[in-house]
Amino acid sequence: PVFAGMNGSAVENFTCVIYNIFLMNCTWQAGREAPADTQYFLYWQKSREDNQMECELYIKDENCRNMGCIFQNVSIGTEEAYFLVNGSSKDSLIQFYDEYIDLYKI
Repeated sequence: PVFAGMNGSAVENFTCVIYNIFLMNCTWQAGREAPADTQYFLYWQKSREDNQMECELYIKDENCRNMGCIFQNVSIGTEEAYFLVNGSSKDSLIQFYDEYIDLYKI
């Protein structure tokens, strides 16, 4: 199923900001119903022709949970980029969050 996992466990308030043309910072908040041990992982794909890549530099909160990512050397094209945040927990399945974003608009 597309939305398998515990309701309310997907990340919330996902946002990305581009600085100085080449640096992109994406952040999110843990889902309200996500178990305390939930760890999130961000993947993105610049265009349909590119391979999906995992974040290389995570921003962590006080509990060492991934709550954002810094991307360096970002190239901005005219296509929508695809972002996927999935999560894992030993207590339950975590819903994923995905979104298409026009990088040239942010």
